[in-house]
Amino acid sequence: MPPDRRTTPVRFDVVIVGASLAGLSTAEALRAEGFTGSIALIGDERHPPYHRPPLSKQVLRGTWSTDQAHISSAEELAALDIELRLGERASALDPDAHTVLVGGDRIGYGTLVIATGSTPRAITELPLGHGVVELHTLDDVVTLGEALRDARHVAVVGAGVLGCELASALGGLGHDVTLIGRAERLRFGGLGTLLSKRIAAVLQTGGVRLRLGSAPLGLEPGDGSPVTAVRLADGSTVTADLVVLAVGCRPATDWLAGSGLSVEDGVVCDEHGSAAPGVYAVGDVAAWTDPRTGGHRRVEHQQHAIEQAHALARHLVHDEDSAPIEPFFWSELFGTRILAHGTFPASAVTTPVAGDPAGDRFVLAAGQHGLVGWNMPREFRLARAERHHTAHQTTNRVDQEQS
Repeated sequence: MPPDRRTTPVRFDVVIVGASLAGLSTAEALRAEGFTGSIALIGDERHPPYHRPPLSKQVLRGTWSTDQAHISSAEELAALDIELRLGERASALDPDAHTVLVGGDRIGYGTLVIATGSTPRAITELPLGHGVVELHTLDDVVTLGEALRDARHVAVVGAGVLGCELASALGGLGHDVTLIGRAERLRFGGLGTLLSKRIAAVLQTGGVRLRLGSAPLGLEPGDGSPVTAVRLADGSTVTADLVVLAVGCRPATDWLAGSGLSVEDGVVCDEHGSAAPGVYAVGDVAAWTDPRTGGHRRVEHQQHAIEQAHALARHLVHDEDSAPIEPFFWSELFGTRILAHGTFPASAVTTPVAGDPAGDRFVLAAGQHGLVGWNMPREFRLARAERHHTAHQTTNRVDQEQS
């Protein structure tokens, strides 16, 4: 009889579950640090690893093909000498046996890296299909592109970074766009409401209508059309023949039920990304400990995932510690470039660093750990580098004093 695949596991030195940016970056960083053991990279999508931020920017606008969103070429992937398993979903983890269940296979590991990312939040009142789409994957952007061919009035539900970017991209493509948000003010990623008035003005100048402070309750169908409007909690309606959901994501941790891992808002990890002996997590799914505050923080930014992957590789290969990773992201709305680094408490006091905050080009410091640039990318990079240098000098001085 053939062996039972569930009881005869294939084993790898490192198994990475999640073949998006965080997972692939971990594999690349391990090889760059000199790791020569076996690596398996497992992803539930059929596509090779790709960047997600361009989906709502270059790919949606048509300036990139879907292939241009791929992170690495086939040759670069082959040079990593890894087992790449695409279109396969992990369904269970047994940390005691050091195995992951993938389809019918039990895959053994020496070290497991969880990089399963996040999944879009659902709105029960606005089910997908019949004029309602979302944008999270490469397949989603193809579906959205097809739906836009017959759409004139588009309602974007969700007033965060993705929702604002979608509104900008769709408005730039000539669609009549309304952005719907539950909160009274735009919350732009880690910036919170710091620049919400400015961002709202950019969107409105670009022709986007804002309907903030009222939740969507359902759809109004029409003759021969699944959607003609979105009903809001305040009793009004928003005309739309296509609805695009962008209401945020939740960490993809359902498959870890019963594993014994601490899963709150993401996989709870220490400052090195360790969730349990031999188990680590990186990227959107990971809530690393901030050594400065002792709290756990999950960050959904591309650069953060890359830096976590590199920090983890140095830790695994060289037992090397890394400095705390600060969030960083950038966005572009109707040609306005916004860059943000660090954290932005609601009570943070802002001070000018460059440019004129009353104008359209400036860099602001927010409290001790926040820096934001508005149409001044070069000056922002210089200010960011200066902050990094100062923080490095302070850390060295404290280390010397303590020793």
